[in-house]
Amino acid sequence: MIRDKRRIDPETGEVRERAGKSSPAPEAPADGGAKATDEEVSSLKTQLTERLADLQRLKAEYDNYRKRVERDRVAVREQALGQVLSELLPVLDDIGRAREHEELTGGFKSVAESLEAVTGKLGLERFGEKGEPFDPVVHEALMHSYSAEVTETSVTDVLQPGYRIGERILRPARVAVADPAPDSGDGEPGGEPGEANDEPGE
Repeated sequence: MIRDKRRIDPETGEVRERAGKSSPAPEAPADGGAKATDEEVSSLKTQLTERLADLQRLKAEYDNYRKRVERDRVAVREQALGQVLSELLPVLDDIGRAREHEELTGGFKSVAESLEAVTGKLGLERFGEKGEPFDPVVHEALMHSYSAEVTETSVTDVLQPGYRIGERILRPARVAVADPAPDSGDGEPGGEPGEANDEPGE
């Protein structure tokens, strides 16, 4: 009997297994490892999405908290300033009357201008001008009349200027107002100039 002991098969070119030698264990399927890896990646992505959502929620809550604190801080500052400046309004009224009567001279003038400059830097704003439309939000009408020179309810005189800080009204402007004169020729206007009426046009 002739045995071919060549380790390389001349026909197939593959290495021959020796007799009695156990064959190697079969390898695990490639798709099984890929499946396990896909599940891990999917789990990690889910966890990452949840953590990102948590961080976004915390950031939104912090931003809202910071904005609320800032609003409260500004409101408290305006309230404190308003209380202090409200006490100074009579002094500013006296300065305004002295200026109208040309009595604002000498050292008193310098002190008055310094006080007005300081209150202006603190945000105090004076308002109320003749000829502007009447606005019940910022004006308080103390006198009423009719006029052919106006086409809408307008301020004809400022009896006392108004003051505000930002959007907060410290004191409305106290004014005299006029409505357009009635068109009817047989009726008289609802009041003489300078006479206050409860209802315009009566």
